[in-house]
Amino acid sequence: MYVEILRMEKDIRAIRKLLIIMIVTLVLYLLKVLSIIFVPLVFALFGALVFMPLLRWFQRRKIPNIFGLLLVLLFIAGGLKVGYEVVRYSGKELASSNKDFYAKFDKKLNDVIHPVMDFIGIEAEEGESDLEALLHSEKFTANVFGNVGNTLNFTRKFVSMLLMTIFFMILLLAGSVNIQKVMELLIFKQRFSSIKTFRQIEQDILKFIVVKFILSLFTGIGFGIACYSFGVSFPFFWGLFAFLINFIQMIGSVISVIVLSAFALVELDQTGTLLFFVLIIAGIQILFGGILEPILMGKSFSINTVTVLIMLALWGFIWGIPGLILSIPITALIKKILEQFPGTAVYARIMS
Repeated sequence: MYVEILRMEKDIRAIRKLLIIMIVTLVLYLLKVLSIIFVPLVFALFGALVFMPLLRWFQRRKIPNIFGLLLVLLFIAGGLKVGYEVVRYSGKELASSNKDFYAKFDKKLNDVIHPVMDFIGIEAEEGESDLEALLHSEKFTANVFGNVGNTLNFTRKFVSMLLMTIFFMILLLAGSVNIQKVMELLIFKQRFSSIKTFRQIEQDILKFIVVKFILSLFTGIGFGIACYSFGVSFPFFWGLFAFLINFIQMIGSVISVIVLSAFALVELDQTGTLLFFVLIIAGIQILFGGILEPILMGKSFSINTVTVLIMLALWGFIWGIPGLILSIPITALIKKILEQFPGTAVYARIMS
């Protein structure tokens, strides 16, 4: 009889684990299918966590919540205005480059394209460069138009997600959805635990956003100064590129160094100068991303590299680029919740 009871308990545990796997799989599938809703919602959630201490400060001083919301809206509008001006200035920098650069770029690009032309079987006509022959190719033209369509679609999705993110953030800050109360009802049973955990999550996310923004800003400034010092064209653009892509954890720093190094091949003819330039921009990434970021983050997250890579792959597969940006904050949120329960604390320790 005792053996049968143990066998039944074992079967129940196995069924429970199977149900958990099925539920998690279903949830991840829904997150992927309904990404147009969940991505702005998660961005809005982390954005709201940044401004909630400010709103609580207003409440403690008996200031109406509407003034705090107006201040947040002004801050968002100012951020969008600054972002627009930065992108516009970067575009003007790209458009104002001289003819010498394009001639040098065309020559270098022809050297790279020539083997590709031979492989594809495209021949340049008399007086026509390899680049012009490739642009006149029907296959290439069809591919370019397809990419233009994808770019327009991406822009449309980006604008709609941005507007939805702002809308969801205002709703959260206005108290339409009390995040702490939701955590109390769905996850925690005690009010003290929910408030304590919520404040810890809020502090960690705020610290992550502030540190990541500042270090990404200094990374972009470093890239811009390096380009200006070595005579690489578009220093402002490359600084902006390094700043934005650095928000993609681990992968972004590698991409920025590789792309800028490949571009520098066009203008830096001497091998030693190019090597020194690559070492400098790689050193900038190592300094800010590999040394200062872990030091400034301290024990806020304490997530091991294997967990970071797995979560990057998972959320990148589910949500693409937004998933790569959100992977670390989401992982930190999950880890913080797992730490609160004895049955799941072991998984949080594995992630550490």
